Amino acid sequence: MTAAPDSSPGEKGIIVIVDDEEMVLTSLKSFLSLETEYEVQTFLSAREALEFIQANDVDLVMSDYLMPEMDGISFLAEVKKLRPEVPRIILTGYADKENAIKAINDVGLFQYIEKPWNNDDLLIILRNGLEKQRLMKKLQQKIDEINRAYGELEGLHKEIVKTFV
Repeated sequence: MTAAPDSSPGEKGIIVIVDDEEMVLTSLKSFLSLETEYEVQTFLSAREALEFIQANDVDLVMSDYLMPEMDGISFLAEVKKLRPEVPRIILTGYADKENAIKAINDVGLFQYIEKPWNNDDLLIILRNGLEKQRLMKKLQQKIDEINRAYGELEGLHKEIVKTFV
């Protein structure tokens, strides 16, 4: 057994996994349920996954590359439009460097994983992707705080100028 990745209380991380093979989804969900505290949502349909992602905050999305309804690159491009800050991972049984490069460039992939995956490597990749997401959220919160403080300072500056002019 591998050690579960560190996760802060209340920050379990919501992972969406899309694959057209039920066995892959079951395997990944079972493994992650045993080894982590992540909330894992699995979908056989890319369209259903997009509906879920549109309606819910998610922290990471992993998709198979070859699926009948929509290929993984197209799906992750849609995810990027909906949630540009969410790390995106493509999972494929086809080691195709050309498609990997296309996916990385077109979709801004966080990672490219080949099937069959190594469980230890998968845990590290997911932990790193979720940590990136957590840090990006924290950075955005700080930027929002600075912008609010700047707005308050501007208002105060205008009041001071009015008082003395």
